[in-house]
Amino acid sequence: MHSGQKAMTGFVTVILTLLFLIVGLMTRWPLWAWPVSVCVLGAYVAASFAYARRRRPVMPPERQLEPDLPIAPVERWECVVRDVALPSLSDDYDFLFSATIRWLPQDPPMDASTVNLGGLAVDAVLERARRVTQQSSPRRSSLVQHRLNGELATMLPDASGRVVTMADNVRLKLEEADRERLEKLATVRKDEAVWEHERKWEQSKRAYLGDDVLKSPGSAVVWWLAKNDERIDKTVSDIGLLAELASAAHDQPVPSDFHRFIPGLAAEPAPDAMWEPDPEPARAEPRTADDDVDRLLDCLGISEDDPQSLLFLKRVADDAEGAGQFAMAEAIRRRLALFSQGRSMPDESYDPEPPYGEAPPDDAPGQDNRGF
Repeated sequence: MHSGQKAMTGFVTVILTLLFLIVGLMTRWPLWAWPVSVCVLGAYVAASFAYARRRRPVMPPERQLEPDLPIAPVERWECVVRDVALPSLSDDYDFLFSATIRWLPQDPPMDASTVNLGGLAVDAVLERARRVTQQSSPRRSSLVQHRLNGELATMLPDASGRVVTMADNVRLKLEEADRERLEKLATVRKDEAVWEHERKWEQSKRAYLGDDVLKSPGSAVVWWLAKNDERIDKTVSDIGLLAELASAAHDQPVPSDFHRFIPGLAAEPAPDAMWEPDPEPARAEPRTADDDVDRLLDCLGISEDDPQSLLFLKRVADDAEGAGQFAMAEAIRRRLALFSQGRSMPDESYDPEPPYGEAPPDDAPGQDNRGF
């Protein structure tokens, strides 16, 4: 028992003695109680000494050579690296790594050569950091920085076993130009995703309208009736418009059954009647010379009352006969015979007016004024 424990035991013993005296005098203990209180105090003192003896160390602290010396701090070495480029998950986008690298030398082998322990420590830390960054997206530089702080916070030996290394104050960032490019690419991807969703929504809507709602005029009417189930009269009045809309959606004419609902098509004949081919005409009889003469007279506008026309037909008949067209000449002469019945034929010496309405001069020498 050291001196502090002894003083504490004596102080407690004195206090208990005074307490027993005060209580005994005030309560007027019987005579047998006083020896009992003395025995209790003696038992307390004996128990205190016995307890202190059991806890006494084998070697007393005063006899130890170096009692309670503090543990000497571990000596470490450190260096700072700044803006070291480390690869990321995206090509051409590197992280810039900065940190304080600390290391502790290890006992070298007997035949080990002298090395730069700082270089080994830096290389070991950068290799550990590279394994993390090359699997990380450059758009998550802040998240990767916190992950590196956790990965590099433990002292681990390098590949040669000569040093154990760690990193502190890890900072990871991107170049400003790369960060702006990534933001632009992210914006474009978001806009493209929105546009793609809008395009698919539009395609779905067109397919719904074209293949379901406007598949036929009847399906369009049913769809419109479902939209306006409380206004049947409106649906009936819009049947013509719906039929035109459904037909236009499929580039087809409006079915004939719905023509009566369209004011412009109500009076028109059905498409089948409009496009019904004409009946095959009867086979024409062979054309004769008399038919050709009739067509000639119709084209020339010759009148049987005009004597000049009759003279012209006579000369045509002569020319046709001279050309070997005997049937034509005979037909013209028969027509002349019909025209000349009841009137005399004009004299062949009759001199018609010259062409273009110009009369030849009367005093032209040797001029034959007959014209034929």
